[in-house]
Amino acid sequence: MYDVAVVGGGPAGSRTACRLAEYGYRVLVLEEKERVGVGVCCTGVIGGECIQLADIGEDVILSSANSARAFSPSGRMIRLWLPETQAYIVNRQAFDGGLARRAQERGAEYRFDTRVIGIETQDDGVIIQALADENRLNVMARVVVIATGFSSSLPEKLGMGKIDFYALGAQALVDTVGVDEVEIYFGNRIAPGFFAWLVPVSQGQARLGLLARENPGFYLKRLISRLLEEGKIASDNAAVRYGGVWLKPLPRTYGKRLLVVGTAAGQVKPTTGGGIYYGLLCADMAAENIHRALSQNDLSSGRLADYQRDWKKRLGREMGKGYRARRLYQRLSDRGIDGMFGVIASNGMMEHLLKADDVSFDWHGGGLLRMMGRLAVSGAARMVKAPFRNDG
Repeated sequence: MYDVAVVGGGPAGSRTACRLAEYGYRVLVLEEKERVGVGVCCTGVIGGECIQLADIGEDVILSSANSARAFSPSGRMIRLWLPETQAYIVNRQAFDGGLARRAQERGAEYRFDTRVIGIETQDDGVIIQALADENRLNVMARVVVIATGFSSSLPEKLGMGKIDFYALGAQALVDTVGVDEVEIYFGNRIAPGFFAWLVPVSQGQARLGLLARENPGFYLKRLISRLLEEGKIASDNAAVRYGGVWLKPLPRTYGKRLLVVGTAAGQVKPTTGGGIYYGLLCADMAAENIHRALSQNDLSSGRLADYQRDWKKRLGREMGKGYRARRLYQRLSDRGIDGMFGVIASNGMMEHLLKADDVSFDWHGGGLLRMMGRLAVSGAARMVKAPFRNDG
């Protein structure tokens, strides 16, 4: 009998396991892959607050960024720049591995190549049913944490509800020519409703990827061909990885002897799809609530509901603003996006946003909503009124 079983060894799962092991509980992490961080489809761009919170050393950092070039559908460019470092590009396998090592050093056990196929909650504990090397395995724990990311159906099967708003991603490591800062591409022919990125990770190499509602591989291959013609990348021979991210939270992230954390819970920035920082914050809140529940020997749904109240108090308003900004952007046509770029470039609106006290890499939902409001006031509404998309 373990005190806690964590399903998933990504950042949120390992952070939860680490915190609970620090409290002295017997913790088991069940990870489907052969090791953590393998095959992740992620830009690896995180903010300074996330680096400080993770606290696993600077050896995971590949580079830093304080600027980016944003391109409209017609090719109009706006350069975003601040004197201080705004983000870090990390090696995701090393980042995830560092979090897992810290959890193991605190006493958490890891079992790899183990796929959880069912969870049964009983009055005296939880039975986790898994497959390990094609052999069935049952694990018993007092409480279970689901941190399975995007692909698992476990939360829905356990009555946590279903999320209907998501994005699919595709990314490749490409050889670049003369690309020395982050580039972001907007437009419905590039990444409908979302955006694409070119993120340098070393001299002559960058992560090229995008988000889309469907067929991300198709749009990525088309973008690769375009950037090859422009001379920004040297070859179209690149392996593509795929992933996905929920852009709204689960209706419920708790149950009897059960919590859901990280991307699996939809604890993600709706504007960018980034989930590492929010996942770490929520992992800490999950661990604290489980610690209190185990100490009181009360693992009821009502007791664990405090977890959802805690993370919504911390993140709910920011996520709500980001969700509204995301929905507004998805209604714009390419002509509308171009018009928005024109207004931003003409009145210094972006510089004002970047210098706002309440806007940072990880906290920007409110700032984006304010910017859209000012766009309407300044006349952008007239520029983009006609060219709205009709697909909602």
